[in-house]
Amino acid sequence: MPGRTLPNILASDVESRKTSQSCYVTIGAKVYDITPFLEDHPGGGDLILEYGGKDVTSIMKDEISHSHSEAAYEIMDEHLVGFVANESILKTVVESDHPDDILPLPPNQDGLEELQKHGSPNGLPVKPIYTNTGLSSAEDLSRETDLSADYQTYKFLDLNKPLLMQVWNGGFSKDFYLEQVHRPRHYKGGESAPLFGNILEPLSKTPWWVVPMVWLPPVAYGTVLAALNMSSIFQTVAYWLLGLGLWTLVEYVLHRGLFHVDKYLPDNRVGITAHFLLHGIHHYLPMDKLRLVMPPTLFIALATPFYNLAHAVFYWDWYVATAVFCGGIFGYICYDLTHYFLHHRTLPSYYRELKKYHLQHHFADYENGFGVTSRFWDRVFGTELAPPKAAKAA
Repeated sequence: MPGRTLPNILASDVESRKTSQSCYVTIGAKVYDITPFLEDHPGGGDLILEYGGKDVTSIMKDEISHSHSEAAYEIMDEHLVGFVANESILKTVVESDHPDDILPLPPNQDGLEELQKHGSPNGLPVKPIYTNTGLSSAEDLSRETDLSADYQTYKFLDLNKPLLMQVWNGGFSKDFYLEQVHRPRHYKGGESAPLFGNILEPLSKTPWWVVPMVWLPPVAYGTVLAALNMSSIFQTVAYWLLGLGLWTLVEYVLHRGLFHVDKYLPDNRVGITAHFLLHGIHHYLPMDKLRLVMPPTLFIALATPFYNLAHAVFYWDWYVATAVFCGGIFGYICYDLTHYFLHHRTLPSYYRELKKYHLQHHFADYENGFGVTSRFWDRVFGTELAPPKAAKAA
């Protein structure tokens, strides 16, 4: 199922939401559910309820009543739930030669220009906003997060403090945790937010070059050892390539079945903290340059069962099993380097398409698109990402 974009909401539905249980307001065509903000509003919730179901553009700018700061509009944006085609927009749609440029909202670039020409409310985004992440595009992944405002708004994690114990002691429900951890943040230009806050901190950070430096030598040694003890070089190559091919399936299964075990995640702090350490932190801070590749200690823990499995399956020849395992580990090295470069490098055309595909997994739909080095297994298992709807606006 593709990532859902913010919906178009009927005007009658918006107008009916004017109680303390459900209160919507609009600014132009944007619809905000400000029910959670009623108790926190400085002027009291009753003042907001007077405008429930109505457009608040004028009152927000009224200097006599109270002119609202830019921070107030930023708070509003956190409660954006959809769009409404008001009378002005519908009139433009009726008169338009290309109504599909405008509806469903948000419009594409041509539709936006047509709305502006007819004096319809400005400020509509051209790109869709995805409900799971609150983002519109890959560029949003690198948009700096206001650390204090983010914590005040969401009451999740304070990025100014070590994260691990906040997750452990946070008392978060599974649903709240999964909702928040999949809304990406960007910390100080891609630096690493504190995780442990003690001497363990360096163990959580791994520069990309550590992966080939640590793992290529043993892969080369194991491959040569296997080649010297197998009947022919062709046999070695065949088993080595088999291991490389099997890695692509392992990559998919690990990403989908272990890293994204969201549906089956235990609703307790042990499960939530384990999820955060294993993969949640990557979705929470996807542009963190030092937490994109796997630390050697974690990789050894994950690779050991596969080493034992290879020698159990190919039990008749230790060197055959070693060749298969070395091919698989080489596949892992390619995967981790590809993952890093997809996030942080300008790449040749094939990899540019992979980059778009993988970053879409982050900003639009984390429930699909599990292939990193290839889309092949996504196609086989029906989890391939559809092209983002934002392409309409190009």
